[in-house]
Amino acid sequence: MDQMYLSGGMLATDDMGVVILAGSTVGGGSTINWSAPLKTPKHVMNEWCDRYGLELFDSKFYKKAMDVVCGKMGVHSEILEEGFNNAVLRKGCEELGYPVNIIPRNSPPDHYCGWCCMGCKDGRKKGTSETWLVDLVNSGNGVILPGCEAIKVLHKRRKTSGRKIATGVAFQFEHAGQKDICLVESKVTIVACGALRAPPLLKRSGLKNANIGKNLHLHPVAMAWGYFPDAPLSDGWPDKEKKSYDGGIMTAMSTVIANADQSGYGAVLQTPALHPGMFSTLMPWISGADMKKRMLRFSRTAHIFALARDKGSGRVYSPNSISYQMENTDEENLKRGLDKILRVLAAAGAEEIGTHHCEGKTLNVKKASSDELERFVKEESWRSLRNLNTQICSAHQMGSCRMGNDPKESVVNQMGETWEVGFFIADSSVFPTALGVNPMVTIQAIAYCTAQSVVDVLNRKKKYIDTE
Repeated sequence: MDQMYLSGGMLATDDMGVVILAGSTVGGGSTINWSAPLKTPKHVMNEWCDRYGLELFDSKFYKKAMDVVCGKMGVHSEILEEGFNNAVLRKGCEELGYPVNIIPRNSPPDHYCGWCCMGCKDGRKKGTSETWLVDLVNSGNGVILPGCEAIKVLHKRRKTSGRKIATGVAFQFEHAGQKDICLVESKVTIVACGALRAPPLLKRSGLKNANIGKNLHLHPVAMAWGYFPDAPLSDGWPDKEKKSYDGGIMTAMSTVIANADQSGYGAVLQTPALHPGMFSTLMPWISGADMKKRMLRFSRTAHIFALARDKGSGRVYSPNSISYQMENTDEENLKRGLDKILRVLAAAGAEEIGTHHCEGKTLNVKKASSDELERFVKEESWRSLRNLNTQICSAHQMGSCRMGNDPKESVVNQMGETWEVGFFIADSSVFPTALGVNPMVTIQAIAYCTAQSVVDVLNRKKKYIDTE
């Protein structure tokens, strides 16, 4: 994690209210994400078009961009064998009559490694490091320099128009233990640092837009767990050979509370990739003996999380200073999610269930009456989530340089170009709002559209030079 995640995976908001995981490696988040290439939801595209005036998201071009991106990644919905966590989610939802869908994947149907959160060891997950960046290198028109940190976008003012135009980037390059400051000149400059690093870069580059760093959304996540003994139930389920760390990380998703009030805001239920270190930091500390028991049960402890499409927002002040505050509706949606998750785990046959609340209360489902189960679910799922007693996590960050039609309310226009200086941003920071699902396809589709804007700029420059 120290080599593939921002701040070595040890990043949180200033008040420690949200633990943040963000990719910081070749390929970015697509290298370490959980293989869930979901397209931009229709209601989100409608909102971005109607409320924010961004016609791009109602265009055939954007829909084509999503199709191109999915084709590039080889997205499909075939599953040869479902992993333990996803099988539990699917089983519990089916027992309760909750909707449960197949999550498309950008890896082969037989890809069952479970370790892609640390980078796909055999390269079968088609993130950007296996697709677009390969095309770049094979074209002979680019080179990838790992170990770089962008320091500043260089720019100058045009004499004719008076507008500032980017001319290149200053960056720090570390190689063989040595650090050097380098400059690269460019005809067009594109920033793709992600929602947590793009705002500091823009500020270091002299941009003054008051919206830079604001409107940060985190897709806050709350989890619950269920323990399934090695000995399967009477019907032979779950298979005693299945382990929590094996299989496709995400293949099942429930939308049972995704749009409960018809607002387009809610939460989806999905499964995480938790390996021993992450698992141990999330499970509440009760005693040494209890933690030992939890760790011994790690391989048969299924986790399910609720991911909220958050209305609340935060701000990126600097690379090491991030604020964030959920709105009341965000917290309510996460609580509803925890309620559903605990019921799903029990319905799937868990022997013991619990949340990550610091008191560490659990319930032996097999010994509990229906009234005791109901009381436990209500008490544990409706605890406050804002007092640091329950760990909230984020694996998606977006919106800190949002797109819009007014420089008073946004950082870039719908072509992805900043209002102040002539360069482009092509990452999750340009999202107008939170997305509500895994953002990989949306990020790449917007970048695909922005790339067309870049091509148009280059063509105009070439035409200008040819006519001189």
